[in-house]
Amino acid sequence: MNIVVTTISPPTKGAEQISSELNQRGGTFWVIGDRNGPPAYNLANTRFFDIETQLRLPFHLAGLLPEGHYARKNLGYLLAIQDGASFLVETDDDNIPQPNFWLPRSSSISTNHVQQSGWFNVYLEFSDCRIWPRGFPLEELQHSFALGAKSESALNERECLIQQGLADQNPDVDAVYRLTRTLPVAFKRRAPVSLGQGCWCPFNSQNTTFFKPAFPLLYLPTHCTFRMTDIWRSFIAQRCLWAMDSQVAYTAATVYQERNEHNLVRDLEDEIPGYLQNNRIRRLLEETPLDAGRTRAVVAGNLARSYEALIRAGILPARELALVEAWNRDLASLP
Repeated sequence: MNIVVTTISPPTKGAEQISSELNQRGGTFWVIGDRNGPPAYNLANTRFFDIETQLRLPFHLAGLLPEGHYARKNLGYLLAIQDGASFLVETDDDNIPQPNFWLPRSSSISTNHVQQSGWFNVYLEFSDCRIWPRGFPLEELQHSFALGAKSESALNERECLIQQGLADQNPDVDAVYRLTRTLPVAFKRRAPVSLGQGCWCPFNSQNTTFFKPAFPLLYLPTHCTFRMTDIWRSFIAQRCLWAMDSQVAYTAATVYQERNEHNLVRDLEDEIPGYLQNNRIRRLLEETPLDAGRTRAVVAGNLARSYEALIRAGILPARELALVEAWNRDLASLP
């Protein structure tokens, strides 16, 4: 198993547990540091890259990514892919894996399916609380609560090239939720839920598995706020998955989070672009024609086309495209 994180902290409880488990099971822990991060990361089965080491990597993207940015995690993805990963798992260093985190992973899984158009609050499939994932449009919340759980009761095998695991105790919710509601929350243990074409829900970068055909969709944008980089990536990834005749699935929690310190008002400020733009992004991506297929070149082309649509709409600046192109060049050179 290949697990990727980025950090500015010395080894945390979650990182130490990942290292310990990988030492017993086999696999590599890829840790991408930053300028104000630790000088070393002395854990077993861990490959740590500080800024200077990153800048010496043979990737076009390495010299373009800004310091002090979560998108440096992109280099960890490239390193794991270069090392021959058939799938990779990304998480954050404040997540502690539960035993089911270590179960075998497959792109083909049995899911309860949701087939509808528009937004779907998948957290309601796993909880009776009035809860929603970070990135879910606030104007859609009341409708989602009225709709409630809606997945098919029958389990069927489906290919899901991206699988989002939930997090117990301190799940991925937005600052509005944290400022107005209570935690912790424990999600139900139940079968995975997949979303059909045209059915939208954000997913994050905190406990997510990508399988090889979907590797181009790992790219995290740089020229947006920290709280939107993985959310806007998730919208582009979902749109591109449909062109691959695949879909995203959400699974019961496989980690619990002991959250690093956050300034909730600053988080709220960083999330405002999403509150204002997420519905618009959905419409733009639905209107963007993509090529059917799943070769790396086709998926990379669809990725670039999606970013071009958001740039034309003024949601992202034109300079984002240089990083997307560098990512695609780097990826094209890897196995």
